[in-house]
Amino acid sequence: MEKPEKLRELTDEELKQKERELKRQLFNVRFGVATGQQDNTALIGQLKRQIARVKTILRERQLQRGRAQ
Repeated sequence: MEKPEKLRELTDEELKQKERELKRQLFNVRFGVATGQQDNTALIGQLKRQIARVKTILRERQLQRGRAQ
């Protein structure tokens, strides 16, 4: 679980890649829970929270660029 400070150091493209990677992990964990291969359901919440952090940082940057213009 990366902290927001670490995520803010990444570029926009790296953050988008991170979001795709986290969404893929979330899909796999949900699938694993549904098929009984995965027991750790708390991981779903952790991944969703991490995706939200990434999206928040991307949105903050988008708004900053809008104000700068």
